[in-house]
Amino acid sequence: MTASPTFRSSTRLLAAGLVLFSLVGCSGLADVNRDTFRPYVPEVVQGNFISKEQRQVLRLGMARVQVREVLGTPLVASLFHADRWDYAFSIQRQGVAPQNFRLTVHFKGDVLDRVEGDELPSESEFAGRLIRPRATGKLPILQASEEDLKKFPATPAASSVNPPAPTAPRTYPPLEPVSR
Repeated sequence: MTASPTFRSSTRLLAAGLVLFSLVGCSGLADVNRDTFRPYVPEVVQGNFISKEQRQVLRLGMARVQVREVLGTPLVASLFHADRWDYAFSIQRQGVAPQNFRLTVHFKGDVLDRVEGDELPSESEFAGRLIRPRATGKLPILQASEEDLKKFPATPAASSVNPPAPTAPRTYPPLEPVSR
């Protein structure tokens, strides 16, 4: 059995129409933002954020307990390096560059001996880095010239007599339907 010639031509016509419709539909994608079809990437925060202010509080000779109160629990406190605490922090957000900071605190016995690590941002600098830069379009001019102001009708001067206060209705409808 073979297909009839009218069936073949109608199938070809349908396929051509489908291709043409698909191409016309793609022309509207010029206005679509690049981020429209990206998958959602969850925010990943790992470790303890240590700010510049917290780092400045540390003083050589502080006890371990005091250091823990200032910086919090270390991310890594190894049994093999009992005199060393490592603080690491990383954050990855969609549309913002990843940020990584580390700080290492060394002890001699139970006393703070030295502090090593990256240049840490202040809390306000860090908060500013978390904001995704937004592209703003051309801002309108928010200043009117005298000619622009003359286009609007002048407002009548306020009268010295106070207008009468609005009166409340004397009766109100019932809150519940009347039972019969």
